[in-house]
Amino acid sequence: MRHLKKGKKFGRKKGERRSFLKTLASNLVRDEKILTTETRAKEIKSVVDRLVTRAKGGNVSDLRILLRTLPKSSAYKLYNEIAPRYKERKGGYTRVLKVAKMRKSDGAKMAYVLFVK
Repeated sequence: MRHLKKGKKFGRKKGERRSFLKTLASNLVRDEKILTTETRAKEIKSVVDRLVTRAKGGNVSDLRILLRTLPKSSAYKLYNEIAPRYKERKGGYTRVLKVAKMRKSDGAKMAYVLFVK
């Protein structure tokens, strides 16, 4: 039984998986829209939503926690530009849009992850 087993493994060990999710989150914050597989998109959505909620706090300790998680440029962009957009919003800062085309190499289903306007 998978009680309390949250998240996908992506065929990686724990450290590799954490690094992989941090990289995806950083790319999403930097570009504000990324094209990836559906499974990755669904997984990264919850990670980035939690980071935006943290950035909305607006104090120094929240910024330091973001800097632990993201590279400096992405953390500052999230804290100074993206989070203030969602001050009045309670949650659901990102959206997953499924794309009709499949990846050519292996036929994986693709999706866009983007911030809600």
